[in-house]
Amino acid sequence: MKEPIYRRVLLKLSGEILSGQKGFGIDPGKAHFLAQEVKSIHTLGVGIGLIIGAGNIFRGLQASDRGMDRVTGDYLGMLATIMNAISVQDALEQEGCETRTLSAINITQIAEPYIRRRALRHLEKGRIVIVSGGTGNPFFTTDSAAALRAKELNAEVVIKGTKVDGVYNDDPVKNPSAVKYDTLSYDKVLEDNLRVMDLTAITLCKENKIPIQVFNIKEPGTLKELILGSKIGTLVSE
Repeated sequence: MKEPIYRRVLLKLSGEILSGQKGFGIDPGKAHFLAQEVKSIHTLGVGIGLIIGAGNIFRGLQASDRGMDRVTGDYLGMLATIMNAISVQDALEQEGCETRTLSAINITQIAEPYIRRRALRHLEKGRIVIVSGGTGNPFFTTDSAAALRAKELNAEVVIKGTKVDGVYNDDPVKNPSAVKYDTLSYDKVLEDNLRVMDLTAITLCKENKIPIQVFNIKEPGTLKELILGSKIGTLVSE
């Protein structure tokens, strides 16, 4: 049997993956699908840090564009990531996975505070660590949080699960002729302003030499194939 090519990963997922047919909110069925995909690599012995965005509930930047104070909007977005984290935690535990949710914002009734040593200890004990609340600071996205936590938790790679199968030179939904990249350098992403992750996240990954793997999380079994070494999606590295 194939062995995983990574032993510890930071899995960054878009919040939209949890939304139902109406395009917003939390669909328990989607949470269970996601839990099954994550469990498929956890059973291989892979250590998993998991961060979920909040786009299915609230986007602080969009609220700012409509007149809300940006800091207020960002804090609401952080709270929304906690809601998503708890939903996925519930689904993972129903699948028999031991998990811990840690939050950069103190909300001790439902999540432990994010402390690096505590998170590392949970990973060492084989638990799936769900990190919520972003970085705990406004003006930083969950992409930036993923890059930061990947370094802190000694992850070998940031795996970004989206609704497309990799990085393209244009929007593949609007432009059927858009070309998909199999590999990219950090510099190419920055120079061409490709929407892999935000600039802060890309820069953090570049400075710390953390590769970024982008793939379509909505395709069943793809995450496990990627972990076992299949050439899937787009790899951003040096």
